[in-house]
Amino acid sequence: MTQPTTSPFTDPAAVARYAEGPRRNVPGYDSLLRMSCILLAERVPAHGRVLVVGAGGGLELEDMALAHPGWRFDGVDPSQPMLDLAAQRLQSAGVPGGRVALHHGYVQSAPAGPFDGATCLLTFHFVPREERVPMAAEIRRRLKPGAPLVVAHLSVADGDEGPGGEGGAGERDLWLSRYAAFQVASGVPLEHAARARDKIAAELAVLTPQEDEAILREAGFTDVQRFYMGFAFRGWVATA
Repeated sequence: MTQPTTSPFTDPAAVARYAEGPRRNVPGYDSLLRMSCILLAERVPAHGRVLVVGAGGGLELEDMALAHPGWRFDGVDPSQPMLDLAAQRLQSAGVPGGRVALHHGYVQSAPAGPFDGATCLLTFHFVPREERVPMAAEIRRRLKPGAPLVVAHLSVADGDEGPGGEGGAGERDLWLSRYAAFQVASGVPLEHAARARDKIAAELAVLTPQEDEAILREAGFTDVQRFYMGFAFRGWVATA
């Protein structure tokens, strides 16, 4: 984010449960992490430097650090409790502290780089629509020319897409209902999944895939390619 807003990850109980969430909520989460590593590794050198936006919790930091022992990371997140959780996770995984620098704040709090690649996973849907282009542009400014950015977040059609595209009456509701059904199948109580679905619909800035791709292009990224879809989630790789 480019402007200070209230983080949803400041409640101690929510922070403590965070590691359970992505695998219960995001179809193919572990595969999403592996695909993100593969896409980065296409252009990030063996001793490259990677920017991780929304690094709190440390799940993707741990995954990338173990898969690529030569990479160094800068992670940024507006929630200090989540950054503390990331530090604990990395320490438990045996990742040397010198390989990862954690920064409390928003994208502009991250070092200037230049970085060889960047990720922003499960983060953009918390960012208001008007802040998305400035945030993506701040990420791009920190990347070397030709460096990859991997993003994934909630992104569903709004029911107004024309013939031949994603959309149709009620499609947004359908995908969000499938998101809730996946949670239930993953062990989340039905009433909790229903509340989460309603909260997303009412409070999060969930855009259409077409809008999300346009934001990346407006921020200066090129070669925007969708590589992942898991019910209500989409993922893209783009080039700085």
